[in-house]
Amino acid sequence: MQSTPPRAVTAICHALQEQIEHGLLAPGSRLPGERTLSEVFATTRITLREALVQLEALGLIYREERRGWFVSPARLTYDLIERSHFHAMVCAQGRSPATQLLSACLQPASALICAHLQLPALSSVVRICRVRRIDGRAVLYAEHYLNPRYFPGILQLDLSQSLTRLYASEYGIFYGQVGFEILPTALPAAAASALRVSSGSAGLHVLRSNSDQHGRLIDCDLEYWRHDAIRIRAEVTPSRLPALARTACRPPP
Repeated sequence: MQSTPPRAVTAICHALQEQIEHGLLAPGSRLPGERTLSEVFATTRITLREALVQLEALGLIYREERRGWFVSPARLTYDLIERSHFHAMVCAQGRSPATQLLSACLQPASALICAHLQLPALSSVVRICRVRRIDGRAVLYAEHYLNPRYFPGILQLDLSQSLTRLYASEYGIFYGQVGFEILPTALPAAAASALRVSSGSAGLHVLRSNSDQHGRLIDCDLEYWRHDAIRIRAEVTPSRLPALARTACRPPP
């Protein structure tokens, strides 16, 4: 008796997952084409595609437009507490980072950016768009919005380098308080194109609002990550917990 499609999908998922977990399909390696895999599993392309999509949702494989399916590399740990820029964070985890500048210009700020940078209506901002890679794989599309008041002449500098280092070396500006908003998202067209995936693919949206050492809101970042590329981490020590919360957790005498 032939397997029903749901059982066939589960069987394909289990078989490929086992191969990945045992290292027979190495991280970053390309899977055989869908026609070949359909023949291997004696199934239809529709059933196979459903299994591949499920494995993609689990973060085990990923797809690139016009290139096929690949085994996902290990996730990068994105520590919200540790103050580290992209290149330092990637290098510290034994990986190879790269940044490509896509565009940079002065433009009117949208209502969203005005709100996050506390700017009045019709303000201008410096907009820098970049794609960032780990071990050659595009994992992050970022739009940086800078208050031009604090960064005169920045458009004439090398914007493919770490902005954190650039702020420090050229302007004496260091990050102080950083705020995060993190949401699952469907990747917008610009992010999808930079990451070589279909528009609307699953991603992770990280919005960072950054103040400097003087408490001034200096920039904000709209980050769009491949959903299988990072693991968000934050370890809060007792010293960072509010006193009231610590008191509330104490057992009654």
